[in-house]
Amino acid sequence: MADETVALFLGIGLSEQKARETLKNDQLSQNLKQAIQQAAAASSTAAIDREVGKFLYQVATKMKSQVRKHQNFLVSYIATKKIITEAQLEAAMSYLLEHPLDPVNKNAFEEACGIGVVITPEQVEEAVEVVISKYKEELLEKRYKFNMGAILSEARSKLKWADGKAIKNEVDMQVLFLLGPKTEEDFAAKSKGGKQVKGNENQKKAAQVKEVAEENVVGADGEVVSFMDLMGESLKFHKPGENYKTDGYVITPKTMDLLKEHLKAVGGKVVTRFPPEPNGILHIGHAKAINFNFGYAKAHGGVTYLRYDDTNPEKEEEKFFTAIKEMVEWLGYKPWKVTHASDNFGKLYEDAVELIRRGHAYVCHMKPEDIKGFNCPDSPWRDRPIEESLQLFQDMKNGKIGEGEATLRMKTTLEEGKKDPVAYRIKFTPHHRSGDKWCIYPTYDFTHCLCDSYENITHSLCTKEFQSRRSSYYWLCNVLDLYCPVQWEYGRLNLNYTVVSKRKIAKLISQGYVRDWDDPRLFTLTALRRRGFPAEAINLFCAKVGVTMAQTVIDPSLLEACVRDVLNIQAPRSMAVLDPLKVTITNFPNDHKGEVTAPDFPADEKRGLHTVPISATIYIEKSDFKESADKSYKRLACDQPVGLRHAGFVISVDKVVKDSCGNVTELLVTCKSTAAAEKPKAFIHWVSEPIECEVRLYDRLFFHKNPEDPNEVPGGFLNDINRNSLQVIPNALVDVSVKSAKALDKFQFERLGFFSVDPDTTPDKIVFNRTVTLKEDPGKN
Repeated sequence: MADETVALFLGIGLSEQKARETLKNDQLSQNLKQAIQQAAAASSTAAIDREVGKFLYQVATKMKSQVRKHQNFLVSYIATKKIITEAQLEAAMSYLLEHPLDPVNKNAFEEACGIGVVITPEQVEEAVEVVISKYKEELLEKRYKFNMGAILSEARSKLKWADGKAIKNEVDMQVLFLLGPKTEEDFAAKSKGGKQVKGNENQKKAAQVKEVAEENVVGADGEVVSFMDLMGESLKFHKPGENYKTDGYVITPKTMDLLKEHLKAVGGKVVTRFPPEPNGILHIGHAKAINFNFGYAKAHGGVTYLRYDDTNPEKEEEKFFTAIKEMVEWLGYKPWKVTHASDNFGKLYEDAVELIRRGHAYVCHMKPEDIKGFNCPDSPWRDRPIEESLQLFQDMKNGKIGEGEATLRMKTTLEEGKKDPVAYRIKFTPHHRSGDKWCIYPTYDFTHCLCDSYENITHSLCTKEFQSRRSSYYWLCNVLDLYCPVQWEYGRLNLNYTVVSKRKIAKLISQGYVRDWDDPRLFTLTALRRRGFPAEAINLFCAKVGVTMAQTVIDPSLLEACVRDVLNIQAPRSMAVLDPLKVTITNFPNDHKGEVTAPDFPADEKRGLHTVPISATIYIEKSDFKESADKSYKRLACDQPVGLRHAGFVISVDKVVKDSCGNVTELLVTCKSTAAAEKPKAFIHWVSEPIECEVRLYDRLFFHKNPEDPNEVPGGFLNDINRNSLQVIPNALVDVSVKSAKALDKFQFERLGFFSVDPDTTPDKIVFNRTVTLKEDPGKN
């Protein structure tokens, strides 16, 4: 059977390789076989020539599923050679897509496709001559390095229905006549700077995206890559009002009229929405969704709603509403409008009543536990009379039926096989906005697509797990004769070594493993902000991850690398000592002014300087001193001097002071100016007359990459917690340049890492969180 199909494909001009590749795709094979059969029936000859075969293959691969019903109509024009050019075929498929309903208006179709229009060789020659003469001087100057595509494009625009090959052959011939054969200089390779990206516009964009991702992480001026520079899958998105061109979009008799009204309402602009549930704090995965929704709209001159999906009053709290908006704005995005699903409770109820009236929903009394999962039995109430369901639904609304005793279910099946999803359930719980007005609340499956429709969303961007709801999304809008947006799915973003489930984070908080939703060991956005991660770094991370259909699991080291890239430009330098060792300079110069100047950004001293005191008493890190040094040790030792950063001094140890236990408590040293001393092996940081502060050092909260995976952590994620993930240093020392710092200000403590001021800071004591080390910890896998 396979050999017969391959032979059939070979018979229309496909190569054997392409025929066998086509065979691997069942849907494509079926489409092509059907097209060949339709062509054979429409043609007066038994054989199908190569040109017809080429067009049949394009019909099989390019014709959208929503107008596949018109395939026979289209194939008849190809088989009888009324459609003979690529341009005519493209116009034909576009016309059918824009006019999807039966019957096809033949006269309008033929006019739109140039059926019967004959372009003579003389017309082609004349049109090309006009274009060549227009560019003659530039052609003579640049010769074959001139962009011939411009000539082809302009000639084609003059002769819409001409054969593309005929135009190209005429252009090639006239250019050859004008310039003569190519010379050795014409064949010379273009310079790297002039290299062109071959292929269509999408391929060109993809090549640019790859270059940006690999090279331009953060510019010298601190500007980071825009998320939409790496928009991946969104290159395929439809234009506003052209929803019908999207694969899988369902077209009804009212679709085109509804799209016209929609396009008028949005004014041709892209409209997206970010629809979080206000029952927890946003996490790093939401950052990708925020960047995608807001970034896509912004890149196309559009707008974005922040719409709270507040249909479950049992889990929603005001602090979550506030924090969500705060995080969206922290990432740099301003919602066009802030709305709530609950704004539409009245309208949603009316649409639910209409759905029952149209015979597409019913009141069901099956218990909640009996309709969970995918293999639940059919409801015995599925075919109950419409009037009965209408009365019962009103009784549900009026509080006459108890919780769990009835639901409103929709007569549809999700892609994953779940039948008749619930549209409304009963909850005798006051709503934070509507109070006791409602005791029935709509589900996501009912609410989401309708709110998208009410708000005229052009692109409903969802993570891939909602792909199984796409059919019900389209079904519900269409059976109610409402405008239907397009749902696009993309892969979720997950990180190793963390959990982001709201329920699991709540358990970590309640059992005391972390302090709250903003504990810096978590990967909620409030936690990352508190730890000192800049919003620009999170946006950069999302840009580098990009938008794909595949679920993405990333190691936190990539996020941390983005943080370093941004903070290296943003965070001024300072000096701090976490584990102090007192050092007394016994010959400190009496005439020294008692202060030194240090650059805020050593790579660019024009960006500012700060002054720090220096006296005979300084403090260094204990780890920067050893009594005896080995060959690899470059810092201070009894027989090895060391330089002091920014101070202009080299110090040498004269005496080591110890306590009764033999611990080093102080060093007595002498100093020389760097001009008078031999160049030391290293320069170390120090503080003098410092400020005492608390420093919190963070490590990963979990030991394993996948703490929720029972194969990695058989006892559950709570058994994988790193109890040493927080180390508090209560009496660290920092130079006085940070004394005016306020919460969330960021610094690079020289040689130690990047640090941020914690909100726990008081007038009496600054608290710093270590954001990231200066380099990735080599001990981390």
